[in-house]
Amino acid sequence: MRLFVSEGAPGSLPVLAAAGRAQGRAELLISTVGPEECVVPFLTRPKVPVLQLDSGNYLFSTSAICRYFFLLSGWEQDDLTNQWLEWEATELQPALSAALYYLVVQGKKGEDVLGPVRRALTHIDQSLSRRSCPFLAGETESLADVVLWGALYPLLQDPAYLPEELGALHSWFQTLSSQEPCQRAAETVLKQQGVLALRPYLQKQPQPGSFEGRAVSNEPEEEELATLSEEEIAMAVTAWEKGLESLPPLRPQQNPVLPVAGERNVLITSALPYVNNVPHLGNIIGCVLSADVFARYSRLRQWNTLYLCGTDEYGTATETKAMEEGLTPQEICDKYHAIHANIYRWFNISFDIFGRTTTPQQTKITQDIFQRLLTRGFVLEDTVEQLRCERCARFLADRFVEGVCPFCGYEEARGDQCDKCGKLINAIELKKPQCKVCRSCPVVKSSRHLFLDLPKLEKRLEEWLGKTLPGSDWTPNARFIIRSWLRDGLKPRCITRDLKWGTPVPLEGFEDKVFYVWFDATIGYLSITANYTDQWERWWKNPEQVNLYQFMAKDNVPFHGLVFPCSALGAEDNYTLVSHLIATEYLNYEDGKFSKSRGVGVFGDMAQDTGIPADIWRFYLLYIRPEGQDSAFSWTDMLLKNNSELLNNLGNFINRAGMFVSKFFGGYVPEMVLTSDDRRLVAHVTLELQHYHQLLEKVRIREALRSILTISRHGNQYIQVNEPWKRIKGSEADRQRAGTVTGLAVNIAALLSVMLQPYMPTVSATIQAQLQLPLPACSILITNFLCTLPAGHQIGTVSPLFQKLENDQIESLRQRFGGGQARVPPMPAVVEAAATAAPQQVQVLMDEVTRQGNIVRELKAQKADKNQVAAEVAKLLDLKKQLALAEGKPLETPKGKKKK
Repeated sequence: MRLFVSEGAPGSLPVLAAAGRAQGRAELLISTVGPEECVVPFLTRPKVPVLQLDSGNYLFSTSAICRYFFLLSGWEQDDLTNQWLEWEATELQPALSAALYYLVVQGKKGEDVLGPVRRALTHIDQSLSRRSCPFLAGETESLADVVLWGALYPLLQDPAYLPEELGALHSWFQTLSSQEPCQRAAETVLKQQGVLALRPYLQKQPQPGSFEGRAVSNEPEEEELATLSEEEIAMAVTAWEKGLESLPPLRPQQNPVLPVAGERNVLITSALPYVNNVPHLGNIIGCVLSADVFARYSRLRQWNTLYLCGTDEYGTATETKAMEEGLTPQEICDKYHAIHANIYRWFNISFDIFGRTTTPQQTKITQDIFQRLLTRGFVLEDTVEQLRCERCARFLADRFVEGVCPFCGYEEARGDQCDKCGKLINAIELKKPQCKVCRSCPVVKSSRHLFLDLPKLEKRLEEWLGKTLPGSDWTPNARFIIRSWLRDGLKPRCITRDLKWGTPVPLEGFEDKVFYVWFDATIGYLSITANYTDQWERWWKNPEQVNLYQFMAKDNVPFHGLVFPCSALGAEDNYTLVSHLIATEYLNYEDGKFSKSRGVGVFGDMAQDTGIPADIWRFYLLYIRPEGQDSAFSWTDMLLKNNSELLNNLGNFINRAGMFVSKFFGGYVPEMVLTSDDRRLVAHVTLELQHYHQLLEKVRIREALRSILTISRHGNQYIQVNEPWKRIKGSEADRQRAGTVTGLAVNIAALLSVMLQPYMPTVSATIQAQLQLPLPACSILITNFLCTLPAGHQIGTVSPLFQKLENDQIESLRQRFGGGQARVPPMPAVVEAAATAAPQQVQVLMDEVTRQGNIVRELKAQKADKNQVAAEVAKLLDLKKQLALAEGKPLETPKGKKKK
């Protein structure tokens, strides 16, 4: 067979990707021809790509060529794939051709390009979301995926044309784009020119007419509601009318939390942060914050949930930090463990346990696993050539060597792994190695070490993965990374180091060594649990009853998805292994990377000094969570999301709903008589709630947040259309209608308060306090929308939830965190020449302080939830600070801190 392709011809992309799938099934010669070459003798116009079969016949449509390659590889046709191919030809291609023509030939940008194709992209995203499958036709890649990927790649490889709200599309596109056949196809056709490589081809195409594809509205409820059957509406209304009686009884709180036979037991870990540094926003969203959302959601579902984390405290990194600061390693661990704990406390991370790895339990469990591996023949001994820094007089741990990657040439590769190409590296393979401490060139020395025999465990690992991955919620990047390791073949992995600060190796001849931190760091989850409860084995040696979810950034995947499972499988002690491995991509800062030394980016201990509440940080980080590809923190975008999504959308709706109850009905929820439109809204909210559940059960955290904002938009529109502020002044029927609209709206607000709880716990508690939401409704979230605030229910005092972020405020923060805070001394706590505000402003603030003080006292008297009290106390302290500034008084120095 011979395949003819052309550079810059978009149809060549999917056929080259499909050809890679059929590699080895038949002899294939690939020829690159000019776009004007007539390959098929009986066609009147030049046409590529073309597949010339051994029989002499030709295939010259993209889908036919791709289908042929898939059939060669043993693929079986199915109706859903055929439907996607029909849709691609009739719906997607005309829209996509117009978009590419506008972009490449006419130089248009933004919505002019995205408009024609937006509806098609939304259709793909919704199809992926509804089926909850990673691919268009199911759990495995099909012909449809390759054909659609090839069509879309020229446009979507520019992130500007991949709408961030289409999370399922993001994940699907990223998964396919990361596969080698697709990468090779893109390199061959686009030649690193991106979409501009298509210009010669597109310039020969007729100019598209006025494209009539209707843009997808941001307010799709009318279209969606029209698709609901009367039966679906009736079921939703029946559930709504049952109200609080539909809720199951609250689970009694356990201490300690332990698995219960016959129930859903969820064990959640977030990757243990190194103790020698301060986490930045990327670390926080990649591990602890993402895991916290899922832990809070699991508790709302009344699943038996244990969420744990802790600081990873052993290794050279700690020894080096101790040298830098003139402390002992233990003192460094104590110092930074407290820093981490305080940061996560401020971000409201709901750990059941936040432990550490420098404990006797860590030594005991690690040494036990090692002894079991040794006894079973899974530990090898060998002499290793290592890099030693003569100036520092020590062998260098992998992460304290830096040099040029031998595979891709990246100049800042670490001694264990290259962050650019992701390949594992032996430190002595680095070109131009340097000691990261003193920057001198290390020398190679020999040392005896112990290795985990991964090749001997490879078959067990593959059998376990074969049972675990189908039906699991491993993220696509995690699956790809593990497949890459297995494809390259596993190699023995060194598990010891020439250090003093670590878990001792219990073997004669190795008394001067400790375990490599990445052998025993993942065992830290077990020892942290053992320090929480002596019944830790009920969690960690109970794979039949426990679902283990592990959250991390993608660089931690090999150790959680391969090294620890191999250790546990080799130990043969019935360990609980990861069921769902959730890995994020990287979060960048503005146009670059976070750097503590250069003062670039916001680190965890700085966020609380910005004056922006923790819940706003949580919301924005989760809104831009790097799920399918890297994302970037942007101050401008944070301002926009706060002011549009929180202030104008969510906050506006919840405040209006509550204020109407207070203003028009004396603070009591009015009677509700649902019309057909109201019943349809109840059903639609129920549908969106169920979609939220489907997404979070699949740990699609960013997409589920969109469901909350969608319901809020529907609520705003519902109020706007029905105008209760006008109807309350009208006839009896109008006043009744105002009551129904207000009652339904405030119940939607109550639902949103519970859906928000995993994302913004303080805001959630504030809404629930304002609405006086009954405790069972605050603590349980089922799949139906219920009337939790029935007629006659009295709400509390309603006040705004969010504050506007101003341009000058954000610009000041951008300057501060753009590389300046490492150089600029902190502002003095005492402002000697503070200008006093006008007397009227001072009096307003004094009244606000008095009112807020009363709220705090009332909550404390009621023994309200600690988080709710803390939120109101924080507001009170902020108001007192504003009052002090307005009066020209010096600010009090916080306890424990010295004035500089």
